[in-house]
Amino acid sequence: MTGTKPAVDEFVRHRDLLFTIAYEITGSVVDAEDVVQESYLRWQEAAGTTEIRNPRAYLARIATRQALNRNRGNARRREDYVGPWLPEPLVTVPDVAEDAVLADSVSMAMMVVLESLTPDERAVFVLREVFAFGHDEIAEAIGKTPVAVRQIAHRARSGVQAHRPTLDAPAASTPQAQRLTERFLRAATTGDLRDLLDVLAPDVVLTSDSGGKVRANRRPIRSADKVGRFLIGIRENYTAGDVRFDLALVNGRPGVLGYVDDVLDTVTTWDVVDDRIAAIYLVRNPDKVGAAGTVRTVTR
Repeated sequence: MTGTKPAVDEFVRHRDLLFTIAYEITGSVVDAEDVVQESYLRWQEAAGTTEIRNPRAYLARIATRQALNRNRGNARRREDYVGPWLPEPLVTVPDVAEDAVLADSVSMAMMVVLESLTPDERAVFVLREVFAFGHDEIAEAIGKTPVAVRQIAHRARSGVQAHRPTLDAPAASTPQAQRLTERFLRAATTGDLRDLLDVLAPDVVLTSDSGGKVRANRRPIRSADKVGRFLIGIRENYTAGDVRFDLALVNGRPGVLGYVDDVLDTVTTWDVVDDRIAAIYLVRNPDKVGAAGTVRTVTR
């Protein structure tokens, strides 16, 4: 590969891939965008001086290294985070749900599970299980031997399997999923507790992420009755100002963007098990909700 234009074209072709890798490693849309920009600068330097036979693997290696550096720094900051931590919400184009593996990999449930891994385990799991890179390619990306990568991959898979929930397929656009979304939103916005209990799983868990910057529960709420009453109670937060709710695909699952006076206030998404809502995620941290203002394309 020679010349500036071929190098730029090659980068553009893989840009969404690099963003997706970086997001799954960091859990941050902002960090993922920064990683893509840094990767472009490094790619430009390398493309003019190095013979690159496999641009996809080379670019993924650059992005992985940058994302790992950021994730290690983020891990230290999260130790002091106020309340539950959730990834920055990722609003995607609808076709992400057509790739079950990809949609599952960016789901809130999976992103929370990935937080239980070490940075190296997370990177290896993402590159191997989601993007199907070889152990040799991953070894180059994280600076380990292929033997070490195999061991890390084994530990990562065991860790994920121990915490991974079993969810319904992320077919957000099916009539059944749309009906569940409509019933849930109607019950939550009208304050009908009985209808809410009909769509919530008995052991549903609601997790709020505010970073201590706005009002939100600092501990998960458990059980359909408690979650239902909480959802009805927070309706009072939306009594003042011009309020609207927009449907969106958030982290590969159905979701809602809540606006107050045209300012994005809360991003909500949920997991479904056996046609009932089993987990609800509310992101209210002002530093995070802004990421949901742009629709992004993810790919593998």
